[in-house]
Amino acid sequence: MLLLLDLDNTLVDRDAAFRAAVADFLAEHGLPASDLSWVMATDASGYTARHDVAAALTDRYGDAVPTAAVRALLDTGAADRVVLAQTARDALGRARADGWTCVIVTNGRTAQQEMKIRNAGLDQLVQGWVVSEGVGHKKPAPEIFQAAVALVGLPLPGAWVIGDSPHADIAGADALGLRSVWVSDGRVWTEDSYRPTHVADDVASAIDHAISR
Repeated sequence: MLLLLDLDNTLVDRDAAFRAAVADFLAEHGLPASDLSWVMATDASGYTARHDVAAALTDRYGDAVPTAAVRALLDTGAADRVVLAQTARDALGRARADGWTCVIVTNGRTAQQEMKIRNAGLDQLVQGWVVSEGVGHKKPAPEIFQAAVALVGLPLPGAWVIGDSPHADIAGADALGLRSVWVSDGRVWTEDSYRPTHVADDVASAIDHAISR
C-alpha cells in the first residue's frame, strides 16, 4: 500500500512560507510592501523558473538589492519557513500505522526541496522522497513516479497519488492508471480530459480518503 505525495502546496503551504519570506525581504531592503503581490504573481507558486524570477527582481530593484539577497530569497526563503500542519502530521501517522508506505514525489531542485522536507520534519514521517532534479524527470513524467516506487521496492499498481497540481499530479496519475486525490484548497476542477478519483479540501482529508479505500 503506497501513497505518493506532492510536497509544495500539498504537504506544506509553500506559498505561505514564500509570502512571509518576501515580506521580510521587502522590509529589510526598504522596498514597498505593496510589491508583495507582484513578487508572488511573478513567482507563480514556484512554477516560474528560478532564473526568470531572479531576473525580474533584478530588473525591478537594480542596485537597491544585492544579488546575494535575491539568491537567498529564492534558494532558502520558503524552505526556512515551511511548517507542517498538525492535521497533516496526524494523517501521515494514521497512514503509517495502517501499514501504508509514504513517499514524497516533488518537482524542484534537490537541495531546496530536501531542506523543506527536513525543516518541516517530514523526513521523520515518510519512508523516502524523490526530487525531479535528482532523477532527471519532472512530474507528470512516468519516470519520476517509477523512481519513487523503486526507492521503496513496492509495485506501482494500487498506489494513490495525492497533490494540488492538475497537470503534474493528477494527469501523471491518470497516465499511469493510478488512483488520485486532488487537493483543491477551494478551487474548482476545470480539466475535461482527465479527472481525479476524489477531490479533498486539504491534504489530511486526502490522505484519510486514500487509506480508507
